[in-house]
Amino acid sequence: MTYDRSGRSRPPQPGIRLRVELDDDPQPHRSAKIEAHLRVDVSADGVPGDLPAVQLAVVIAVDVAESNRAAVRHALPAVLRALPDRISFAVLGSGPEPVRCYPRGDAEWAVADRDERRRAAFVVGSLPLHREGPRPAGYAAWVAASRALLAGRPVSVRHLVLITDGSSAAGETRLEEELDACAGQFSCHVFAVGSDWAPDPLLTLAERLHGTAEFVDDGLGRAITEAIHRLRRVHTPRLPIEVTVRPTVREVSLNERSPRPHQLGGRLLAGLPHRWSFPTHQWEQGRRDYLLTLVADADADPLDTELQFAMVSIGDVHEPVTARWRLPGRLPPHARAGTGSVRGLNDTARMGNALRRGLVAAENGQRDVAEECLGRAARLAARLGTHWVLDVIRTVADIGDPPGMRVRLRDVDAGSLGPMILRAGSRPDWPPPDTVAARPGPRCVDCNAPAGSAARFCIACGKELR
Repeated sequence: MTYDRSGRSRPPQPGIRLRVELDDDPQPHRSAKIEAHLRVDVSADGVPGDLPAVQLAVVIAVDVAESNRAAVRHALPAVLRALPDRISFAVLGSGPEPVRCYPRGDAEWAVADRDERRRAAFVVGSLPLHREGPRPAGYAAWVAASRALLAGRPVSVRHLVLITDGSSAAGETRLEEELDACAGQFSCHVFAVGSDWAPDPLLTLAERLHGTAEFVDDGLGRAITEAIHRLRRVHTPRLPIEVTVRPTVREVSLNERSPRPHQLGGRLLAGLPHRWSFPTHQWEQGRRDYLLTLVADADADPLDTELQFAMVSIGDVHEPVTARWRLPGRLPPHARAGTGSVRGLNDTARMGNALRRGLVAAENGQRDVAEECLGRAARLAARLGTHWVLDVIRTVADIGDPPGMRVRLRDVDAGSLGPMILRAGSRPDWPPPDTVAARPGPRCVDCNAPAGSAARFCIACGKELR
């Protein structure tokens, strides 16, 4: 049994292996940037296979218009009937303000058992959805209502499942403010249905709440059930990465590159002016990659001498970040450890950003921007061997031969690009190959290419769909 600093027993932690890699030694000057790749491998050795369901609380929020009831009619009862015993859950429907539709009465939470699941599945058959009238309150209202509910449920894993068809008002200004208030309190999985939603606010929700956003055209109930069951593989819901730096380091930032790309918000620990804490969420078995960036002043440091610029700590595992100030006139090695680790992380991030920007530009009809960005993404993908990115680009454009790999955008149905944008922005390094194509729907009778569910013309041959 292990104990925390107060002497209380602490549940078993997953096995953590931490590796720190730098490509090059920095040049000695003020505001020198030092980048390190943190590779974290997590094994479930010594911890239970599944987190007990009693330690999970899930809010299922249904932000869907009445006209799209068919998208959730069968999925919601199936999700509720599949909930594990003893999980805490609540279901929110649409007002225009979010309203709790289950459990009914004064109770804010239901605890799943056979009878509770049966009652909940029956009640959601008449779930209130958006109707004509006042415009719904926006994503910020859903996040705020979920935060209020989850604040009263002190369990290990607190999670929001948001199902949306985009019928909420955008609520951009309030959304940022509300997401600031939710920082570190719960995680989120966004499921987009229908064809009228915008990718950007959904990606913002997923990034800020340490979650994922994805489009589901068919099998919504199965997708949500699998997402809830994956929560039980979260052995450590919140495990900070702490970075202790030497006094000459003036700035510290940490970006998660995979599996979910986003910048982590760090804070200085009280009374410890050189120790930063970056909260992370949903640790389960597998690999995580981070890019740690330090801005340091050389000052009077010796040249060509191994110096420790930081100590990275994850749980009980610690690894130093060391580098040498490069001698004047000495060229940097191609890769410090022969791996190009930091360079690879940055190239992967640039590839994902270029892919997303290119798809957004294509959706907005900006052909020149789309071709330039998708061409950059294609060249990086070819260099990195990331074939799925090339497959995505080929669904909307023709790619020329290396090394230039000029991209020529075809006439595409803008409504079919949303799912690709979500994939590029939410999980760019984990692409099931069969899910990156256009939104499922009819196929062209002339060339058999798949088309978006709202498409009128084939994205491959341009002919009108019949």
